[in-house]
Amino acid sequence: QVQLVESGGGLVQAGGSLRLSCAASGRTFSSYTMGWFRQAPGKEREFVAAMVWSGGIYYADSVKGRFTISRDNAKNTVYLRTDSLKPGDTAVYYCAGGYRGSTYYARSAAYDYWGQGTQVTVSS
Repeated sequence: QVQLVESGGGLVQAGGSLRLSCAASGRTFSSYTMGWFRQAPGKEREFVAAMVWSGGIYYADSVKGRFTISRDNAKNTVYLRTDSLKPGDTAVYYCAGGYRGSTYYARSAAYDYWGQGTQVTVSS
């Protein structure tokens, strides 16, 4: 059974930082594209960042320069470092995995597996 478990969310003041983790079990994800998405109250889920299996890294324009995605294949874990957080970053952050391709990394429908989400709240 494949599981993705996020951790690291919390309450932080504007300008602060958090490191989100996504630990995968049940499958080795080193050869898959992994992504992070987020969903704020009343809004649709949106793409945040992705690390393609072949090595490409992509970010949403709204987080570019502030967020950093990385992965530790030995630990089967993906990270999202979030710096210079803004109140607009407040959302539930989801880890996604299982996408074998490299083109549709920003589409939530491309991913087979999802974590339960971790809440990030940024106060002004």
